[in-house]
Amino acid sequence: MRSETASLIELTIQGLNKNPHAVLGMHSLDGAVVVRVFNPHSQKVTVRDVHSGRCYPMEKTDERGFFEAVIEAPDLFAYQLVHTTTDGASYTVYDPYAFLPTVSDYDTYLFNQGNHHCIYEKLGCHLREVNGVKGASFAVWAPSAQRVSVVGSFNQWDGRIHQMRMLGSSGVWELFIPGLAPGDLYKYEIKTPSGELYIKADPFAFYAEKPPQTASRVYDMDDYQWHDEEWLAKRAKEPVYDKPVNIYEVHLGSWQQEPDPDPDSETGFRPLSYRQLAERLIPYAKKMGYTHLELLPVMEHPYDGSWGYQVTGYYAVTSRYGTPADFKYFVDKCHENGLGVILDWVPAHFPKDGHGLARFDGTALYEHEDIRKGEHLEWGTHVFNYGRHEVRNFLIANALFWFDKYHVDGLRVDAVASMLYLDYCRKPGEWIPNEYGGRENLEAVEFLRQLNTTVYRYYPNVMMIAEESTAWPKVTAPVHEGGLGFSHKWNMGWMNDFLRYVGMDSVYRKYHQNLITFSFMYAWSENFILVLSHDEVVHGKKSLLDKMPGDYWQKFAGLRGALGYFMGHPGKKLLFMGGEFGQFIEWKYKESLDWHLLGYPMHQKLHDYVADLNHFYLNEPALYEIDSHYDGFEWIDCSDTEHSIVSFIRKGKDWRDMLVFVCNFTPATHDNYRIGAPLDTVYTEVFNSDLEQYGGSHVANEQPVKAEPVPWHGKSWSIILKVPPLATIVLRPDTSKFRDSAEEQ
Repeated sequence: MRSETASLIELTIQGLNKNPHAVLGMHSLDGAVVVRVFNPHSQKVTVRDVHSGRCYPMEKTDERGFFEAVIEAPDLFAYQLVHTTTDGASYTVYDPYAFLPTVSDYDTYLFNQGNHHCIYEKLGCHLREVNGVKGASFAVWAPSAQRVSVVGSFNQWDGRIHQMRMLGSSGVWELFIPGLAPGDLYKYEIKTPSGELYIKADPFAFYAEKPPQTASRVYDMDDYQWHDEEWLAKRAKEPVYDKPVNIYEVHLGSWQQEPDPDPDSETGFRPLSYRQLAERLIPYAKKMGYTHLELLPVMEHPYDGSWGYQVTGYYAVTSRYGTPADFKYFVDKCHENGLGVILDWVPAHFPKDGHGLARFDGTALYEHEDIRKGEHLEWGTHVFNYGRHEVRNFLIANALFWFDKYHVDGLRVDAVASMLYLDYCRKPGEWIPNEYGGRENLEAVEFLRQLNTTVYRYYPNVMMIAEESTAWPKVTAPVHEGGLGFSHKWNMGWMNDFLRYVGMDSVYRKYHQNLITFSFMYAWSENFILVLSHDEVVHGKKSLLDKMPGDYWQKFAGLRGALGYFMGHPGKKLLFMGGEFGQFIEWKYKESLDWHLLGYPMHQKLHDYVADLNHFYLNEPALYEIDSHYDGFEWIDCSDTEHSIVSFIRKGKDWRDMLVFVCNFTPATHDNYRIGAPLDTVYTEVFNSDLEQYGGSHVANEQPVKAEPVPWHGKSWSIILKVPPLATIVLRPDTSKFRDSAEEQ
């Protein structure tokens, strides 16, 4: 037995004992107790009985820092260790090896099965009180490691001092360290199968150092008192499908900035904090008529230039703008002001940064070993191994975490197409077919279905939005119907066609009218969100305003008219920041938006127009109640290619909530333009993008227009309108005399 113990002691000193608790700490020994300590920085160590105060000097049995004391005592007792360092300093601590595991066998069983939906409450770092002793528990998954240690500011970053134990064959390593406090820095030191030492940030850390520093921080996630119970209760009862959803997409670091007092600042400006954003962004978005904020990833990431899409800390809100409590305050204030919060979330890939998930324990742990499945060569990132239970658990629990701990209202899942196809951005020979010889990533499909099923089990009526750019069927169909289970999908097809159309000179548009009508061939195949996102105003694509052809006036008129069509088209809405006031240059992630442009009349008028358009949308059930069914839409005329004009009807659940849209995509003005009218009644112009107050030429239908019994466009009645140049007008039929839907339809 003694030789076995000696062997374990030697393995502990060498850092190769996967269960150091079997040797270190206090153990019964033939009617006495033995205490063993390993700390290379200590010259002397004394055991102190917490209750009696009696002290027992320890013998240094190995010059490498191993101490032992045999104490005559009938039972184990509570004790502390008094360390005297090599420079004579003294400190007293509770022994980390005197505590039972803080992660149960059932926890590890569920995790290994991929079904521990709250694993973030067990793995990672958690402030706890164990047996009356305050400290922090640590747990990390690293199944192939020879040793895992917690290193940090509290142990001189020395991996020999706080060696962790592996819990059975689970691959999970655990240790409770007394005395740690919020803000303490830490990482994991991992000895790989080949004997290399990796220093890794905690995959489950709640908070981290501000980049470019990369250490994790001990953090208390229960440090905020929420005030949004009413919001959450209402959300749980009300799906968003028949509600207005008008999303303002924001990159927090560049929405607005303030002067930076740091003389070494690269730009002289710095981003606003979460709390400053709460005071400025929220009132702005509310005043502008948005219903939701969608934030480019706020999870911790090392490289600003990735815009947050290369995540290293999936459970850590980025420290660039403040603490987790500060971000909770931001979300809370959004809810207080009637704004939902959607986060961009990136389960498709992760970066190769040394402190991150890549080759975490020296092996392909979170990623595939074979680069034909495990790497995005074009992006220089790793692909998650969706077939591994623990990896799926890591990601699904992470999605739940943001709903649980931060009360967010939706996740927009980035790059879904790259997950669904094994040959995505890969040449022949660079990918491996699935078991049936196909290109579909069956493991990713199963992951997405499990993700959405699990999220909706816990959080009904949140939004799970897929950024999916292909024709993959049933993205937003329920899983039990063979779908992926998302609530909404970005309409990338509409976006590409629309931007191509509005970006061409108006004289050519008559040859390409299908670009603004083809989307209606599939508009109800999914629950779509129409997006004019950040991706469309970077990398030489030009800003929305600068995409518009023509002179200065025509650019503004064209954008106003295009946004009117955008608002009339079925589907929820998303606009990236800066588009609402005509940012002229492309988005630059390092710099603030050009808010000074609001000092120029045309930009201010465009800003006013977008605000009025947004509020018009909010107040018109016809524009949002039936977004995903053809009952909410009817063409009047989609074939007037010669004039590049389209006209259509939007309807609410009550058919009398009806609006007529006429969109003119050329600079020509029409004084007597006839369109078919759905009803024999009077039509009043209720919105016009060409009004003078918006910077337009003020061609308007000032008086209500009476329908005439002249058949047109397949209707029994028609109206003659003034149609302004590069503009969208909206008319409301007077339906007050029509009493019953069944009687009149």
